[in-house]
Amino acid sequence: QVQLVESGGGLVQPGGSLRLSCAASGFIFSLFPMGWYRQAPGKQRELVATITSGSSTNYADSAKGRFTISRDSAKKTVYLQMNNLKPEDTAVYYCNAGLSPTNWGKGTLVTVSS
Repeated sequence: QVQLVESGGGLVQPGGSLRLSCAASGFIFSLFPMGWYRQAPGKQRELVATITSGSSTNYADSAKGRFTISRDSAKKTVYLQMNNLKPEDTAVYYCNAGLSPTNWGKGTLVTVSS
């Protein structure tokens, strides 16, 4: 079965950086688009970034210029590099496989606070 394991979250000060990782297994990783989503307190889960099997990327407006999504087929891992973090980036970040509403990891918490 599809398994996605996120890591890399934690507490960071405003302006800081984090790199999230999502290790994928249980499917042919190279054939599927992947995505990062987040859910902040009191808000619905929202798209942060997507990446196709050919490594074309798409970003939410809030992420453009600050976040970079990438993938490594050999490692079957998708990354989210987050720079210049803001308090409003505080959320649980989830990895998604195939842009499917059912293929989620457990999430990793990112807290941006001074």
